[in-house]
Amino acid sequence: MSLSTLKREQIKKDLKNKDFDVVIIGGGITGAGIALDASQRGMKVALVEMQDFAQGTSSRSTKLVHGGLRYLKQLQVGVVAETGRERAIVYENGPHVTTPERMLLPMHKGGSMGKFTTAIGLTMYDRLAGVKKAERKTMLNAKETLEKEPLVKKSGLKGGGSYVEYRTDDARLTIEVMKRAEEKGATIINHTKSVHFTYDSNEQVNGIQVEDQINNETYPVKAKKVINASGPWVDEVRSGDYARNNKQLRLTKGVHIVIDQSKFPLGQAVYFDTEKDGRMIFAIPREGKAYVGTTDTFYNNDKASPLATQEDRDYLIDAINYMFPDVDVKDEDIESSWAGIRPLILEEGKDPSEISRKDEVWEGKSGLLTIAGGKLTGYRHMALEIVDLLSKRLKEQYGMKFAKCATKHLTISGGDVGGSKNFEQFIDQKVEEAKSYQIDEATARHFASKYGSNAEELFKIAQTAQHQDTGLPLDIYTELIYSIQNEMVYRPTDFFIRRTGKLYFKIDDVLNYKEQVIEVMSDLLGYTNIQKEAYTKELQIAIDEAQTGNQQPAEKE
Repeated sequence: MSLSTLKREQIKKDLKNKDFDVVIIGGGITGAGIALDASQRGMKVALVEMQDFAQGTSSRSTKLVHGGLRYLKQLQVGVVAETGRERAIVYENGPHVTTPERMLLPMHKGGSMGKFTTAIGLTMYDRLAGVKKAERKTMLNAKETLEKEPLVKKSGLKGGGSYVEYRTDDARLTIEVMKRAEEKGATIINHTKSVHFTYDSNEQVNGIQVEDQINNETYPVKAKKVINASGPWVDEVRSGDYARNNKQLRLTKGVHIVIDQSKFPLGQAVYFDTEKDGRMIFAIPREGKAYVGTTDTFYNNDKASPLATQEDRDYLIDAINYMFPDVDVKDEDIESSWAGIRPLILEEGKDPSEISRKDEVWEGKSGLLTIAGGKLTGYRHMALEIVDLLSKRLKEQYGMKFAKCATKHLTISGGDVGGSKNFEQFIDQKVEEAKSYQIDEATARHFASKYGSNAEELFKIAQTAQHQDTGLPLDIYTELIYSIQNEMVYRPTDFFIRRTGKLYFKIDDVLNYKEQVIEVMSDLLGYTNIQKEAYTKELQIAIDEAQTGNQQPAEKE
């Protein structure tokens, strides 16, 4: 079927008419991981997402698949060990959406990290996370630290540690996992909200009623089991079930800002502690920009569109100017920003940074399964955990038997590139092949490195593209058509934010081509005048929020 917006009505028909083993509520990385695990075991899987895939937390992270060095400071050894191991699996199964990145950890007099504790911490991290030999930590003196990143504060510099994390495109990781789940037989749809549960005569949940957010049509989806993987909305979704338990979420907000490298010429990713409160934050170079984050504050406002307040922006600007004093960045240098919500399990009396990132699974009296907490990096292991339980319940209640989890070595969509070792060679090979399609090298390299083994599809679209008629550059037109045909893009924000990340890292492309993109989408998808107006306004709000952020009232405690 493929995740094609053009097949949306057929997908809806399947959701209405099939009996599923499980329906998953939530299309972030957790829901996507569950859909892939369950479908590869042979289960009949449905998944609904009320917004776009990854629109909540899964497109608003620090964009790192990392083992969580700072959790070592809090002695969350299990979290570090598990996410460290998972990190390598995520990279191997999708090298096109994950890139190893050397991280510099500078140490200053009076800072929270001393030479001895840093060396021990990084060695433990290497061991717990099973880090490859070539990627293990190295300790640096002050001179070597400044050679790695000359912008780092020289005053009081004692040295640094260098270790490897993995940079990722969180939203693209989510969509590639989702596409592989669909290939394995899952029936998946976005912009479709679960409005209430349905029950059998024994008061066991046996499906959901959903509402299409595009045309307001409601219809039932029948399933033996329901999994609530709705991230920040977990409590809200559970409140529709008669069964209760004492677990609750505590939402915290993390903000990131993006600055052009002409203003902040960062050459090396740096992980440093702030002057104000000693929190550890990242500064990471990416696509000619540097992005910095994250904050960590309790959050009680609108879950659908958390924003960066002026206080958040000031905090991060102060942090940059403290660690990189020669840079002198100002608020007006911020090109864009994003804010995300972490759905953590409530632990009374703890600071936001101290609450465990561990995931938990809850089972209601009604049979509803809920999963919450956890980290982007651990999505595959979280899925394994809840699908093992799901498999057990389906066997007990229906006598059904399924295969064991096999996602450890299962590539995600686009990941069939011969493993991480072969990825660079794969890209070169694709660039060579693109010549026969008359595609220039830069465009071919972009497609191959971003879409991996799906690049061929983009080459075909590019070869037949009538992009000149639309006023769009070839690469933007090609990605737009591909994302409509294969990645269920329905609204301009789906494309500019979650499929391409342009709103954050290439905001000029959004400003220069938004009208043309809306025209192409309107023609292809048959927008009504009302829809076209609404989606144009929605995109403009997203641009304004990314550029200025602070449209939101002060946070309530």
